[in-house]
Amino acid sequence: MPVAIITGASKGLGRALAAALAGRGWDLVLDARSAGPLRSAAEDLRAGGSRVTALPGDVTDAAHRADLVAAARALGGLDLLVNNASALGAEPLVRLDALPVAGLRAALETNAVAPLALVQEALVLLRESAGSVLSVSSDAAVEAYPTWGGYGASKAALDQLLAVLAEEEPGLRVWWVDPGDLRTDLYAAAVPDDAPSGRPLPESAVPALLGLIDGAAPSGRYSVPALQAVVR
Repeated sequence: MPVAIITGASKGLGRALAAALAGRGWDLVLDARSAGPLRSAAEDLRAGGSRVTALPGDVTDAAHRADLVAAARALGGLDLLVNNASALGAEPLVRLDALPVAGLRAALETNAVAPLALVQEALVLLRESAGSVLSVSSDAAVEAYPTWGGYGASKAALDQLLAVLAEEEPGLRVWWVDPGDLRTDLYAAAVPDDAPSGRPLPESAVPALLGLIDGAAPSGRYSVPALQAVVR
């Protein structure tokens, strides 16, 4: 069975994608900072017959990243690495003149440095399988929105790292994907005054992500709304 590592998998888009892959028979290594929700997610996914290893921890921790890759190796290898864990840098978001420098550092560590470090840790397995790296970006990486500067800068850094990775590793498929505006806890923490009820649920973005995986789409930057428009 194919094996995937998914970070930030206890809720939201990470959990929704994990459920879809488990439904297709994938074995999974799941990460999240909160042990309780991660354990609950893993139990639900195991009920369908998939092998699921749940490892609570922080992707900015090198030992934790090594554990994630070791768990994938124990399941047979690694076909897909999903960098989904994200940090805002400030909750709620603030203008750049009020953004704590420590918050910007934290966003860069979680959103750019850790994904690259996890790729480096997993690269031997990914090369062996001619696997894929799918990383969750944001439209804030390419558009200027007030208060989204720190988060957007961290995702822009992620985009550039992945663009170079795609050039340097032509045997892999490397996708960085803007999932669109979804009803997630991350967005609620970012903009608590913006009612989320009209936003799509994370599950709505999963078919587009599966389309990339199923179709072995070429490396590049993708937008879920644009992919959904093509399907329509």
